[in-house]
Amino acid sequence: MKIKLLRFLKYFLPFTFLLMLLQYFIINYFVEEELYYSTWSIYTFHFLSTFIIYLLLLWIHENFPDKTGFVFMAAGLVKMFAAVLFLLPLLLAKVAHPFNNILAFFIPYFLFLIFETFFAVRLINSK
Repeated sequence: MKIKLLRFLKYFLPFTFLLMLLQYFIINYFVEEELYYSTWSIYTFHFLSTFIIYLLLLWIHENFPDKTGFVFMAAGLVKMFAAVLFLLPLLLAKVAHPFNNILAFFIPYFLFLIFETFFAVRLINSK
């Protein structure tokens, strides 16, 4: 379990850091408006949710390997619900351009989901 976690972190930390830097520079130098959520808060949400889900998947895979896929799907559903709760203050606020704020959240959301899915499939297929 430790080796799989270290292998995951070896790719996950640079992935998160590079995406966060890229979005930070795009928002601060190319977008003319102030967004509701900072890049830091968006990436904290994505980092923590993906990391917690992968830790859960590792634990489930060690103890109940035949249930790993089901837990991955359930965790994805919980993550979607958490994303809605995270974005709820933005959706209830009277923001001038909510579309830019939604894009600033959901583009990394789907990139992290692809990353998470890749490692979850590798974990499920490992014997």
